[in-house]
Amino acid sequence: MANFGGPTLLKRTLGLQADRYCQYIGPTTDFEPSLINLSSFDPQDESLLARGTLRRVSDNDTFLLLPDNNTPGYDHIFEDADEIENIVAPHGRRLIDLYFRVVHPGFPVIQKNVFLEKYERSHREFSPPLLAAVYILAINWWEHEEELAGLARPNVRELERLVRTTLADAMYRPKLSTIQAGLLLSQRPEGDQWAPTAQLVAVGQELGLHLDCTNWKIPPWERGLRKRLAWALYLQDKWGALVHGRPSHIFASNWAVQPLNPNDFPDIECDETDNEERLELERGRVLFRQMVQLSQILAEILDTFYTLQATSQIANAGPQGTQLVLSLAKPIQLKLKEWYSALPALIRMDSTFQTTPSSSSGSRFSPIGYLHLAYFATEITLHRRIIRSMSFSFSSDDGSSGSNPPIDPYIQHICRSAAKARLISAMDFVNRLTPSHLRAFWYFASKTNFALIGTFGSLLWGTSPGREEAEWYRRRLGEYRWTLSVSSKPGEGTSKGLTEFAMGMLDISTGLLKKLPEKPLLSRRDG
Repeated sequence: MANFGGPTLLKRTLGLQADRYCQYIGPTTDFEPSLINLSSFDPQDESLLARGTLRRVSDNDTFLLLPDNNTPGYDHIFEDADEIENIVAPHGRRLIDLYFRVVHPGFPVIQKNVFLEKYERSHREFSPPLLAAVYILAINWWEHEEELAGLARPNVRELERLVRTTLADAMYRPKLSTIQAGLLLSQRPEGDQWAPTAQLVAVGQELGLHLDCTNWKIPPWERGLRKRLAWALYLQDKWGALVHGRPSHIFASNWAVQPLNPNDFPDIECDETDNEERLELERGRVLFRQMVQLSQILAEILDTFYTLQATSQIANAGPQGTQLVLSLAKPIQLKLKEWYSALPALIRMDSTFQTTPSSSSGSRFSPIGYLHLAYFATEITLHRRIIRSMSFSFSSDDGSSGSNPPIDPYIQHICRSAAKARLISAMDFVNRLTPSHLRAFWYFASKTNFALIGTFGSLLWGTSPGREEAEWYRRRLGEYRWTLSVSSKPGEGTSKGLTEFAMGMLDISTGLLKKLPEKPLLSRRDG
């Protein structure tokens, strides 16, 4: 691609070369870093060795470039790309436009101008799994595109079959497009699994996404793309750890990626858009940056309260366990409060910016819902740990029970009141969602985050000291279920799976509560 005739944004790229892939040379491999600089590097910062070509991107960071043609599946890359394009033909470009209108603003993991430049030349320039992933996601909004709504949908099952096989092949020659494809596939309603996330993190480390690329000798747009992909990978890992209840794979001690700034979102793609589209792109970028900041707070909560070491430390504190939890929670709670109060007006739920239909691009959607839902899920994750640490007992049919030592009634009241306020706010948020929110792009963790609100309500119901309070939670959970059932209507293809999953989990948790013994009446008045 460096020799491509005419102007191209792909010249001198590191992670998106057409015929080579790169491997980061770490400090403990069979390459001795202190000897690498003894190689003879040409003006392109490359040095040919028997094992491959060294590419030096900074004084401290070097990659090994290897040819694609020695990897499994290479011989049928063009054939795979053709098959994918034929499945969606003649609607390929329309689906790509739909993707960039609906998904891209709230999840900017693709370099739009580079992607469109390649597509204008040929679909064969794409990594097959990335091309298929873009189509698979865009098809979720098929019915919302006026020119597509009345037509038969492409064969999504066949696209998914192709993306599974081609992504497995791409893992042998990893590029930035491999990470992009994996991240996009994880955003499907049923696409999130923990094991592929672990594999994506490993591939990201192979590509050096965990490093600080600020001063690397690569195109400026690739530096921005690398940072966005690195943080998107961070999000995938941290939210995956939350929703699956698994240990995170990314640690602060091996994470040098710098915070995102406006320059990491090139303005080139805005040149030909109107003011409304520019505002929507800007909102998406602000949204993504805020999601990164929120996820760093979530990571702190997971590290502080939910690792095996943290769980053991709290358990070993005995009667002082709740006090320990509260002391650890206070500074994190302040961070969450500051984060929320500092949210830019552009992405607040009461923002004056309204998404309205446009004659040129059809209906617009507001993706800010997934960020606000993630905020409530983060609050709930913190308060769940506080409530769990307090005195309560669950008895099963065989009479066995688990309990903690009793805690001061006043502290218990304060903690439960704070938890109740968070639950009310979360439920009210869901009740305020509009069709423009529900039909928009939702981050993969949203499905579980909707369910966590119900799980939290069930926890508060089950730990209620008296019948009146328990009855209050029972009624509110019934109302929440009704809200979820109503919310599934407007979005159908996009929101239906989110809310149906949450309703199913709510039915399971409230069903378990029926096995609790009846609670005592703490007041003569009805609750």
